[in-house]
Order: sequence, then C-alpha cells, then structure tokens
Amino acid sequence: MKSGTIVRKSLSELGRGKSDWARVDALTDADIEKAIAKDPDAAPILDEDWFRNAEIVFPPGKSAVSLRLDKDVLSWFKRQGRGYQSRMNAVLRAYMDAQKTKRAG
Repeated sequence: MKSGTIVRKSLSELGRGKSDWARVDALTDADIEKAIAKDPDAAPILDEDWFRNAEIVFPPGKSAVSLRLDKDVLSWFKRQGRGYQSRMNAVLRAYMDAQKTKRAG
C-alpha cells in the first residue's frame, strides 16, 4: 500500500464492532465529565448557560435556477452520489468565500 492511502475498515474488522453497553450504562455523570476533560477533541459540556445564550440559525434559502454546465462536469458530480447539487453549491460557496477574502485582504 502506498503512503498516504486511506483505507476504510468497518468497526467489526477492527475488532470493535460491539459496544459494551453495560459498561456505558454504569458510567456516572462525573465519569463522563472526567473523560471529556481529558479529551482535547471533545466538545464542551453544554450547560444551562450555553442553552440560555444559544441562538437558532437557519440556513439561507435556496433559489431554483437553470444553469448550463459542461456535460463532464455535471456527470462527475452526479457520480459522487446523492446530494451532488448540494456539493456543487458548496464548491461555489468556497469559491465565493475565497474571492471575498482575496478582495478584503
């Protein structure tokens, strides 16, 4: 296998296909908080203060458009599977954001 190749394996292939739910159920809130504090990648605990200050943010609406694209471009996105239009939107958004940053800098 060449360097940098990503290999996907299922949890069962890694020997971790089954969770020990009895052990999970036995964890106390203190155990969970301690584990979160040790994990630098863990999200913070959402407390009452967090919920009091939280805001609901709705995504912007979308507009239906008719767009002429090269056949190979459209085919490539479609081959990526379900959600290809959302991915195309994400690519256009990334380009737009990059241009905004470029012009602001």
